[in-house]
Amino acid sequence: MRLILLGAPGAGKGTQAERLCKTLDIPTISTGNILRAAIKNGTPTGLKAKSFMDAGQLVPDEVIIGIITERLAEEDCREGYILDGVPRTIAQAEAMERAGIVFDAVVSIEIADEAIMERMSGRRVCESCGASYHVVAVPPRQEGVCDSCGGQLVQRKDDAPETVQRRLEVYHKETEPLKAFYKERGLLRPVENQSSVEATSQAILRALGR
Repeated sequence: MRLILLGAPGAGKGTQAERLCKTLDIPTISTGNILRAAIKNGTPTGLKAKSFMDAGQLVPDEVIIGIITERLAEEDCREGYILDGVPRTIAQAEAMERAGIVFDAVVSIEIADEAIMERMSGRRVCESCGASYHVVAVPPRQEGVCDSCGGQLVQRKDDAPETVQRRLEVYHKETEPLKAFYKERGLLRPVENQSSVEATSQAILRALGR
């Protein structure tokens, strides 16, 4: 099964991709990871991407698509894959179609902006060991102190309300239009965010007919 996971920042795409990866026994392809791997392995497309990054420029869509095409040609993707983090724009989606990259379904995790603000603004990480907490959902035993190592819990810049607001604005403007793009192609499977990670996973599997 060849899947795309769509959803706003903080919708839980990474967590769900991890779970689907185990259930469906197919790899999760994260753009960031494959970009780093292509650069490390010195592939032709990786070297091209590195030249843009070294110059402080954004890696162009065609280079990103080239790296994804390289990765999807590997043996572990023969039975399918889950794409997380790409496409981000209609232009990228069109470029993928031109490159012959096809999908069986596009899962969109639907969650209100208010719920994301609440979820992300409550996240805390340990400065020392990196353990994650949430002031409501997964609170530490002692406020502000890591259960594992006693380190101080802090809010990452990415999770500050103003940053989250900006990231949501970018998502609505650039990525959300992909829902209509894939709906036209009969691939969109909207899934309402559930009260637990497990319930959301089950809802995704139902939407995929599993």
